[in-house]
Amino acid sequence: MSDKKNNKRNNKMNNGDEDFNPKFRKIRKKVCPLCSDKNFVLDYKNPEQLRKFVNEKGKILPRRATGACAKHQRDITLAVKRCRHIALLPYAEN
Repeated sequence: MSDKKNNKRNNKMNNGDEDFNPKFRKIRKKVCPLCSDKNFVLDYKNPEQLRKFVNEKGKILPRRATGACAKHQRDITLAVKRCRHIALLPYAEN
């Protein structure tokens, strides 16, 4: 009886992968948009460029949403804050 259960369990496993769990799928790691494109320069005077790092309420998106590395996320945050300070980006949407 226990052999049948083990066989079913082994059949469900993905080609012998011991960490396989059907409820969780492996998610590809996001690549930093600033690291991948060497010609991309982050500029605080360009609000259209910074809008993809800000949500519709005006909040800065986290790293897990933007896919940026820690170094570039700090640069994004600094650029967005500078852009807000000179009134090119709003602090909050109405």
